[in-house]
Amino acid sequence: MTLPGLENDVMLSLLGGGFVAAFLHAAIPTHWLPFVLVGRAQHWSLGKTLSAVATAGLAHIVTTAAVGGLIIAAGLALDHFVTGILPALSGLLLLAFGGFYLIRAAARRPAPVTANGATLELSEPTVSHAAAFWGLVVMLAVSPGEVLLPIYMSSAREGLGSLGLLTGAFALGTILGMTIFTTLARAGASMLRLERWARYEGAILGVALITLGLLVFAHQH
Repeated sequence: MTLPGLENDVMLSLLGGGFVAAFLHAAIPTHWLPFVLVGRAQHWSLGKTLSAVATAGLAHIVTTAAVGGLIIAAGLALDHFVTGILPALSGLLLLAFGGFYLIRAAARRPAPVTANGATLELSEPTVSHAAAFWGLVVMLAVSPGEVLLPIYMSSAREGLGSLGLLTGAFALGTILGMTIFTTLARAGASMLRLERWARYEGAILGVALITLGLLVFAHQH
């Protein structure tokens, strides 16, 4: 039995690119630093902290998939009236996002470890463990991964099976990236060094998205 879309080289590239994009996107400090700090403040074990990471990562991807589904539905409706608009639009969005991340990476300067613009500091527990846990989950659930949405659009014509595989690739890359960075920081790795390393995530992600965009355009000819 052949899985939908797997015979398509472009779909295979999108699956690989989706995993890489999700992993690199998870390197952003806001995807792992709050878990480290909240886990310390709540005196959580590594297992408890990583359970919050996995739950939040899944919620993040579920939200992204929901938004992506709506965008795909709208795109397919437009594509019905304007033939070929969806592949071109997804390619343009991939190039636009890639260029944005490259420009932002070039202009960004090293800064103290922050999240949402505010320096995070350790403090004594002031909320229950459940409130802290679900607060972290909601934090990511309400912010879909916008950088992943154009990749969804690129695979819209491959069918629901391929969209499911792409969602799985996103989830695997996101949770793996969040887990690795959270574990490294918990193990004593310098958060500042991790944040500086994550600075290059933007440049690498930009190149990856531009490459995917060019691949989409090449496939149309």
